[in-house]
Amino acid sequence: MIGKLKGVVDSTGEDHLILDVHGVGYLVHCSGRTLQSLPREGEAAVLFIETHVREDQIRLFGFTSEGEREWFRLLQGIQGIGTKTALAVLSTLKPSDIAQAVALGDKAALARAPGVGPRVATRIVTELKDKMPSFASADPALARLAADVGAAEAAGGAAADAVSALVNLGYAMPQAHAAIAAAARGAGEGATAETLIRLGLRELAK
Repeated sequence: MIGKLKGVVDSTGEDHLILDVHGVGYLVHCSGRTLQSLPREGEAAVLFIETHVREDQIRLFGFTSEGEREWFRLLQGIQGIGTKTALAVLSTLKPSDIAQAVALGDKAALARAPGVGPRVATRIVTELKDKMPSFASADPALARLAADVGAAEAAGGAAADAVSALVNLGYAMPQAHAAIAAAARGAGEGATAETLIRLGLRELAK
């Protein structure tokens, strides 16, 4: 199985590109957001690959990060979502925005993606709330701020609620501590738990 490709962008289409790897052109399907982030034709690019093998074909899907690829896999585990819809979601929302929408139950944000109606958006929130990606991790430098949140958690309040929410979503306690510490530092005093969760998820999705 192909897990990663490094090559030169040969050409791009509406939903794919040709990546030249030592003279072999790989057709790789991508989200619109990924295609927009790629370098120009003739320049080097690296893509994390999800390989789908079927009886009559092999299809490659490319992503700029392992996190984006993991969301692609998670989304396809939901009834009514195939590769086309999963790419549509990733074209419409950044991974951090998907995580935020799932955490806050924001079905309207998910329904903005082509092919995702209210029912499918509800399934995404319901089924992924307990399966939030465990691959995300906070910047190691943020770990120094964990003590601040630990004190806030002991005293209760919005920070404690936010840390608890991230832990319930599947993140490790150190990750949750560090992310909410960074969020609290940026949001300032008086920030609500909802605000801290939003900012914390953005930190975890970086």
